[in-house]
Amino acid sequence: MNLKNFIRSIPDYPKKGILFRDITTLIKDEKAFAETINQIVEKSKQFNFNKIAAIESRGFVFASAVSYILKKPFIMLRKKDKLPADVHSVDFELEYGTATIEVHKDSINENDAVLIIDDLIATGGTAEAAAKLVEISKGKVSAFIFVINLFDLGGCDKLINKKYKVENLIEFPGH
Repeated sequence: MNLKNFIRSIPDYPKKGILFRDITTLIKDEKAFAETINQIVEKSKQFNFNKIAAIESRGFVFASAVSYILKKPFIMLRKKDKLPADVHSVDFELEYGTATIEVHKDSINENDAVLIIDDLIATGGTAEAAAKLVEISKGKVSAFIFVINLFDLGGCDKLINKKYKVENLIEFPGH
């Protein structure tokens, strides 16, 4: 099954010049969604990890299903002020400003090995922030798995240059 066929491309969204890769068309098809989860599970087998983390919000869709199949704890990396207990926070740059993601301080323990899953990587800023959250929690990033890599925007290369292991299921140009 070619998962690329299930990704809708929307020009000039959320702003002019951006070609948005929409995963809603992938997840609304039960066979394509199941195949996506199966491929993530298969790719995850090469890594040693005891927890799965995902970046809000679309990463939750994929990571929670993988967590259920692999029977591994699921950790939510959320936008600022969305978690009720004590948190670690990381600020990062976006193409159009800054943002903050957080994790509960008791979610990741010293020496936990964490697989980070997200729907898409573009420039890599959010993924880098996710790695920092794991590391300030004294955990270790085992790897990243993305459904989509926008290869010409350099996010995967940035992570690989920082010595992180990275996998993706499909690739598109970012523009």
